[in-house]
Amino acid sequence: MKRILVLGPSGSGKSTLTTRLAETLKIPAIHLDSYHWLPNWVEIHRLEWEIKLKELLQINTWVMDGNYLDSLENRIERADTVIFLDYGRLKCLLRCVGRLIKFHSKTRPELPDGCVEKMDWEFFKWIWNYPRDIRPKVIRILTRSEKRKQVIFLKNDREVNIFLKKLSQ
Repeated sequence: MKRILVLGPSGSGKSTLTTRLAETLKIPAIHLDSYHWLPNWVEIHRLEWEIKLKELLQINTWVMDGNYLDSLENRIERADTVIFLDYGRLKCLLRCVGRLIKFHSKTRPELPDGCVEKMDWEFFKWIWNYPRDIRPKVIRILTRSEKRKQVIFLKNDREVNIFLKKLSQ
């Protein structure tokens, strides 16, 4: 595993798993949110984003997380392994609420300065509707990729911990 893509709904633990994999494998962690957002949750200009993403994908080894559907197929093409955190909406919502409490009025380490943790109605709806709106699209893309890439589905923290334990042995 040299280029690992970590996918899943917000609150599923993508950033945490990415960091843990990077530490275990001693390869760089790339949190796409840190490149996609400018301070105060302003999105980077689309052309700048595309250029930055191309640069990041050219790095030889990485663990990368991010939900950006518009670039998913390109990222999968470059990855050798894809891990999908297939967690339920309630678990993800609870984790996001916990994250909101933990980082109240602060910026998470994997985000650019000025992106203070928040949870508005739009974000809540995005998480709630992920299983209906986004997950089927991601599953279709992953299903098409399974013959060419190692695709791993992890459904809960126990499966993640078992995966990490096996990897570190």
